[in-house]
Amino acid sequence: MSDDQTPAEELNEFADAAVDQIEALKAEVQGLKEQVLRYAAEAENTRRRAEREANDARAYAIQKFGKDLLGAADNLARALTAAPADSADTVVKNFVVGVEMTAKSLQSAFESNGLKKIEPDKGTKFDPHQHQAMMEQPSTEVAGGGVLQVLQPGYELLGRLIRPAMVVVAAKGSTGPSPAGEPTGVANPYAAQDAAHGDDDAGGAVDTKA
Repeated sequence: MSDDQTPAEELNEFADAAVDQIEALKAEVQGLKEQVLRYAAEAENTRRRAEREANDARAYAIQKFGKDLLGAADNLARALTAAPADSADTVVKNFVVGVEMTAKSLQSAFESNGLKKIEPDKGTKFDPHQHQAMMEQPSTEVAGGGVLQVLQPGYELLGRLIRPAMVVVAAKGSTGPSPAGEPTGVANPYAAQDAAHGDDDAGGAVDTKA
């Protein structure tokens, strides 16, 4: 307090200094809050990124393992297709039952690990994101652009395609009924699948019109 200051002036000066100090503390607290929130957001982003990378790594490992087993699943399916339906030989019957049980167990293991079979029913609309057209045939049972036959089932892992289903597609102009609510066909399924699959390793379409 200077000699020429009155007590009231001194009190006002002290109050102004206190207000300035309070405002400075408020600004500091706000800055610290923002810093804490920023650190929390960065920690959450790091956690999510680490979780996503771990899931991707796990999915990649399962995908490679699943691809290695697809050949075994295909061979079991071919064996069941070639097996005699009504054999009188007990040994043959037991063998076929054993193959069926093995195939079912393998599919169950696939499904429990997120590996889903893609095997469209006859008449299903061709989907270039899941199917690969190997050939076209005219049909009176399926509309143009519909699946006539599955040559080899496809598979997807956790929503990610690892092998398209190889199918025979009804040619444009086929007179069969179209699926309910669907258009009458795909004008060029090969062009559609090329756009969807790109240059993947599943193999190209077979041009049967050459």
